[in-house]
Amino acid sequence: MPAAAPPRTYEDFVKVHGVLLAASGLPRSLHRRLFDKLSSETFDGGAYFQVEPCEEGRQRRLVLTAGALPRESDVFLVDHAWTFRLPDAYNQLLEVPGLAQRMAALMCVDIDLNPSDAEEAEGVGEENFKLNAADVVENEIREAKEKGNDVVRWLELEEMDIDDDMLLSLEVTSKFPDLLALSLCGNKLKNVGVVAEELTKFKSLRALWLNNNPVEKCDVQMEQQILKGCPGLEIYNSRFTPNYGEWALGFCGGVYGKDNPDFGHQGESPLKNITSLDLSDRCIRSLKNKPFSPVEMPLLSHLNIRGNPLEDSVSELFTLLKRFPSLQSLEVDIPGPLGDNAVEIAESLPSIYLLNGVKASKIFETGKLVVDSMLQPRFPEWTAEESVVDRVVNAMWLYVMTYRLADEEKLDESSVWYVMDELGSALRHSDEPNFRVAPFLYMPEGTLESAVSYSILWSIRNVDSGDECTRDFLFGIGEDKQRSARLTAYFHTPQNYFLQEYKKFCQNLQSKRLPSSLGKSSFVRSLCRSDGEPLHVYTDIPQVEEFLTRLEFVITSEMKDADIIWTSTQVDEEVKKATGITERQVINQFPFEACLVMKHHLADTVQKAHGSPEWLQPTYNLETQLSPLIGDYFSREKDGTNNLWILKPWNMARTIDTTVTDNLSAIIRMMETGPKICQKYIEHPALFQGKKFDLRYVVLVRSINPLELFLADVFWVRLANNPYTLEKRSLFVYETHFTVMNYRGTINHKNTPEFVKEFEQEHNVQWLDIHERVRMMIKSVFEAAATVQPEMHSPTSRAIYGVDVMLDTNFQPKLLEVTYCPDCTRACKYDTENLFGTKNVVKGRYFYNYVFGCLFLGEENNVSRL
Repeated sequence: MPAAAPPRTYEDFVKVHGVLLAASGLPRSLHRRLFDKLSSETFDGGAYFQVEPCEEGRQRRLVLTAGALPRESDVFLVDHAWTFRLPDAYNQLLEVPGLAQRMAALMCVDIDLNPSDAEEAEGVGEENFKLNAADVVENEIREAKEKGNDVVRWLELEEMDIDDDMLLSLEVTSKFPDLLALSLCGNKLKNVGVVAEELTKFKSLRALWLNNNPVEKCDVQMEQQILKGCPGLEIYNSRFTPNYGEWALGFCGGVYGKDNPDFGHQGESPLKNITSLDLSDRCIRSLKNKPFSPVEMPLLSHLNIRGNPLEDSVSELFTLLKRFPSLQSLEVDIPGPLGDNAVEIAESLPSIYLLNGVKASKIFETGKLVVDSMLQPRFPEWTAEESVVDRVVNAMWLYVMTYRLADEEKLDESSVWYVMDELGSALRHSDEPNFRVAPFLYMPEGTLESAVSYSILWSIRNVDSGDECTRDFLFGIGEDKQRSARLTAYFHTPQNYFLQEYKKFCQNLQSKRLPSSLGKSSFVRSLCRSDGEPLHVYTDIPQVEEFLTRLEFVITSEMKDADIIWTSTQVDEEVKKATGITERQVINQFPFEACLVMKHHLADTVQKAHGSPEWLQPTYNLETQLSPLIGDYFSREKDGTNNLWILKPWNMARTIDTTVTDNLSAIIRMMETGPKICQKYIEHPALFQGKKFDLRYVVLVRSINPLELFLADVFWVRLANNPYTLEKRSLFVYETHFTVMNYRGTINHKNTPEFVKEFEQEHNVQWLDIHERVRMMIKSVFEAAATVQPEMHSPTSRAIYGVDVMLDTNFQPKLLEVTYCPDCTRACKYDTENLFGTKNVVKGRYFYNYVFGCLFLGEENNVSRL
């Protein structure tokens, strides 16, 4: 069709960009304003906004510096500083002058942190002013006398290089016998016996900090000896002891400290004026403690009990907390000691106004199970030795956005990622933003070829001068699309919740063992025409048309005349009606075969039937199982095990939009380019001469019930072109981590018998052992489909499927995917020796002859029954 006319006028602009304007969400009242700015290339954001550093230089924020900006009063153009397709990202950063440096500055990863240099600079001249431990001890004694009080109750001797001998020489136990609090953090104390014997001489001690000393490695042994000798100790190494009481609570409530180590008013309750109490991460196992009561703290309005392994029952905790008459704000782990449902917690504590910083009314309104307004942002992490390119690749997932190009004929197969310029990238997240951003393709010539990509920015609330400008990173994504879990891409979300979801997911898999309801295998009758003529075959596959040469079959160009329809396209009910396909015609696909050939359904099918077999890598459907995946990731991170994952679109072939990464933010952000599964990457595959490979098997299915399966004796190996490595840059190199070179790269064909012989020699294994494991795995896969999806059975269906398999370093097979109507070009092109059974040479040109012979004539030549 003819190209649209260039948008020379506003009316032309609206006509050419109508769909894009509607998709952007920009109010109609701002369309002309946008046209004016695009036409004149007006980037006037600098006159309205200012970018400021925040979070100690680890982020930037955008602030309105002009006068007040009313809602929907103006629109601003934001340029794209970097636009790329993911496979090209690394090379672009390396090759485009200045790009990596600009991105590093924009993403705040350009500061070269060198701890040793910093320490050296910090230490210059320290000897001239830093007091040693002995001086501090004498100063404390002198200051106490000057105040008219000979008693020192609080002593801090931190980071003074105090070792065991120096501790004894300081004689602190004899000089300060009435000490209540002692901090020896960051010193060089090593010997448990020496330190414990000296410090247990303090009989009035309430708090002792030995954090960051070598002796901390023996923490349990040390704590036992200290508590035995100091029975009144309430805080040890920042944790509450089982003896905690009024002093520990008072310390956390701001009653006690260096300037006020004890309470001097006899007869009064020292905790009565506490309104806010932070008990987070204190290792508290029970709140059933006499001082922790509404009698002692009647004014308590804010309580933080996060990060404690509380062993009190849920009902006991609810009963206790309800008794505090002034309590309005509570911070608690969810899931945690009060359960795993924020709505239920808010309902059980009706006096609570804020739960984890979120209004209770908001929790009821949204129905969110896990809430937290205090989420800390994720910051990129790097080492001083890490290159600027690697830093940017790691950090970019906090900044990138994406779109996919399309015209009237087709959708682009790979997504475009982009980073907004410094102004746009300074917009931080808010659940209640005051701005909205959308990508916009401006086509000055009226064609997609002339398109220039921008982002457009406009206010959706009234904004005052000095206000921070924010956007919703997950605009349009609610809890039905896993919003809370997806925030993990940008923030540190509660790990306990996700670890619990992962635990439930694993328990569910372990309980899955569906009994097989398959009938016994029996002979499926061969097809034949009543008039004795050859079977008429309709096909749109060139190899079938060329190589199906048996006299029992004849090719027809009319689908309605065919006995057998062998097609590469999906035949659904609509297609059957449109083409006149009848129930007597046999088709090369089974009903509901999506349970095998779509990746998320394949994983679900296997998991329902077999749970978690070792031949299926841990697999998650990101559209429904993001939370357990995040829990799995956190669990591996905690254990220090490999966290490399591969993301695969549900239903795309040829590794399109497939990515390998160990970046959790990247995994979550990839959901934006379409539905995917996330599968644990086989980081240690079996290699052939240092290169990765996989195996393509062809499975012939005559029947689902009874299940009649055959494995073609001919299979082939697909080799990566580059030596295998897990070096970070290699994850962007297709020919290192992927093996399908039919559509990109160079095919490195290896004859199967040669491969097997050389592989056996290289690894000292017997291929027949491996082959038997592969056979058993493939059989299990199709048994799972027949059991979970019995509706697959159809007497008018016969089909072949490609099954892709990889081996790990223990030569155990791993299922990669199952493909409908696989590309069998290699099978037709190359002659190869049959490695099993007769050991005969299988001619490539006869491949479809014996496939059709097996499926439709009941033969078993060059195939083996599973």
